[in-house]
Order: sequence, then C-alpha cells, then structure tokens
Amino acid sequence: MPGTLCGIRVDAKELTPFLPPGKKLSVKPKVNPASTWCDVRVDGKLAVRTVQTWWQGGHDTAYFLRGQTLERVEETADGGRYVYSDWQAFGKTEDCVDEKYGQELYTGIQAYGSDHRDADAMKRLIVSFTETVEKSDECDRQP
Repeated sequence: MPGTLCGIRVDAKELTPFLPPGKKLSVKPKVNPASTWCDVRVDGKLAVRTVQTWWQGGHDTAYFLRGQTLERVEETADGGRYVYSDWQAFGKTEDCVDEKYGQELYTGIQAYGSDHRDADAMKRLIVSFTETVEKSDECDRQP
C-alpha cells in the first residue's frame, strides 16, 4: 500500500481495510485544470477514488457532494465541513480559495470496490486527506 495517492499522503492503516483483496495494486491520476482524481485499482478494478476539485465558492460541502454521488451521505462533522458515510466522504478545505474565479477546493474519497463499511474510519480519512491537501501545492494552484 503506498503512503501517498497521487502526491497526497494518506493513512495507509485507515485506507487498507477499504481495499478488496487482490494481487496487483495500481494508482493512476487523472488531472484537468479544475480537478485531480486518483484511482486506486486492485487487480484492474476500481477500488478507491480520491478527488480534489475547485468548485463554486460560497457553498457548503453538501452542495459539492451532490455533484459527486447519488447516494445519501448524512453524517457531518466540523459544522458540516465534512460529510461522510460508511464508504464515502467529502470535505472542504480552509483557505484554499481562488479569488479570481470565486472557487474553493473540495475533497472526496469513495471506496467503491470493497464490502468494508466504517463511517468513523471514513471520517478520519477525509479529515486527514483534506488537511494534507491544504498543505500541498494543490491549494496554491489556480485552476
């Protein structure tokens, strides 16, 4: 298990249970001007996806997640800054703002490929992932 996903540090101990068993793990980024997706595949099947997206500012995380999933995500933390379920989570960075375009940087983690479900672990993952994004070059990058 890598210690980073497409340049962003993750807690491997927390992420590993969300990965299905398999022999080959691959990590591949997809980058466009406003987003970075990082797909983790196990034996060729999508297991986990992380996302960092510049999105319309002035909205909450719940607004952002509606563009990312059709599933209900109802658990919240830190006044709604983080919204999560037992297999996916979304966050909003602090101070990662593009004043020119009025955008803010949001994050997400979705564990598609495993039957493992753990809302507390997903919450810890999105909080640590978002905090790491805030300290990364991505926070300074203007879309």
